[in-house]
Amino acid sequence: MPRAHITRRASSGFTLIELMVVLALVGALLSIALPRYVTSVNRSAEVVLRQNLKVTRQAIDQYYGDRGSYPRSLTELVQRGYLDQMPIDPVLDSSQRWLLQIAPDGGVLNLRSGAEGVTRDGRNYRDL
Repeated sequence: MPRAHITRRASSGFTLIELMVVLALVGALLSIALPRYVTSVNRSAEVVLRQNLKVTRQAIDQYYGDRGSYPRSLTELVQRGYLDQMPIDPVLDSSQRWLLQIAPDGGVLNLRSGAEGVTRDGRNYRDL
């Protein structure tokens, strides 16, 4: 008489415990990585802001040295080839929200960020 083979069918899913363990590990890894990512993004935006301010201020000074007056707008710096493109404030993600300091002749003397808040070293974005 042949023996009846009793076989177990392999389950093709995960148990609730296994899923909970994986989710806990993913959560732990995210809690470590996310703050570092956000800090890195903020640091990068600050570095780009400082560089954009420096380059644009140099372009304003160069324009004044060449023409004897300040540009009427930042767009004029781009149109006349002093800048390749409109400067962007990466903190605000905008090229339209600069705070412009106007010279007595009506031109743009200086610019500052319109962003609220402070940098990593405690200075206001507007004071850069």
